[in-house]
Amino acid sequence: METEHRNIRTVDDVLKLLDTLFAPEADRWTSEAATWWDGFYADRSRPVPFFVAKPDENLVSYLDRGLIPRGRALDLGCGPGRNALYLASMGFRVDAVDLSPAAIGWAEERAREAGADIRFHCGDAFGLSATELSGPYDLIYDSGCFHHLPPHRRVSYRDLLTRALAPGGHLSLTCFASGRMGSELPDADFYHEGRPRLHGGLAYTPESLRGIFSDLTEVELRHMRDEPADSPHFGEPFLWTTLLQRPLL
Repeated sequence: METEHRNIRTVDDVLKLLDTLFAPEADRWTSEAATWWDGFYADRSRPVPFFVAKPDENLVSYLDRGLIPRGRALDLGCGPGRNALYLASMGFRVDAVDLSPAAIGWAEERAREAGADIRFHCGDAFGLSATELSGPYDLIYDSGCFHHLPPHRRVSYRDLLTRALAPGGHLSLTCFASGRMGSELPDADFYHEGRPRLHGGLAYTPESLRGIFSDLTEVELRHMRDEPADSPHFGEPFLWTTLLQRPLL
């Protein structure tokens, strides 16, 4: 029997086809990346900045200044759960998702030690069903997930915001800052390479972020503060931190 080769029918089919271009690369975002990320998280003693059990300094600042009200929160690419734990400690009802079983296992251990009630999901955030999500969310928090997406998956990201972010809710996004960290290649160039890859992650300018999220209202966009090793907060200046709000109507 011949294999059907005319199988592109929906936008989702196109996105999945484009995903396969990046399949040989370790920094791809799809579910096949779980094995690579499990290896990344295997040695917890490695000097990886975001392995620390500290929340992002910008997240702490938003709450200290009353910029985001407490409510339901979704932590995208939660890793070992440092920001999810902080949100739970501040009174949020938290869902947290990551591709890596090792990361989720570590986060669950931290949550048990802290006595935190967090719903963890292992898998693709874009594939979560309405029953798995407990939104709509008052806050969607992303510390380092967005810059690991291939350009075409911004479509999925924006669709997730449409489905899951409550009217008046906030998106807090932390990503590589152009000129400091990440690939500067134009979007189209990733697809022209013989073996497409993300070069460790994409760098963004303030203008590109504002364009991508032009339907959201900018509350703040700045470089993350450089936090010293003895600080109770995480901060690296090669990252942008931006807080955006969805209009009420």
